[in-house]
Amino acid sequence: MKRKLNQYTFQNWFRNFKAVCKQLIIPFTIFQAIRTFIFPTTIDVLLLAIFIAISLAYHYEWI
Repeated sequence: MKRKLNQYTFQNWFRNFKAVCKQLIIPFTIFQAIRTFIFPTTIDVLLLAIFIAISLAYHYEWI
C-alpha cells in the first residue's frame, strides 16, 4: 500500500535543506545562463535546463 507524503512529517534538516535550495536555485540559474551565453557547451546547456526545471518545480510547488 502506497502512502502519500505529508510535507509536515519531514524532519527539520530536510525542510531546512529544501528552503536553502529554494533560495539558491535562482542565483545559480542566472549565473549558469550567463555562463551558457558566453561559453556555450553541451554540459552548460544541460545544466541550465536542469536548473530551469528545478526552478519551475519550486515555483509551481511540484516539489
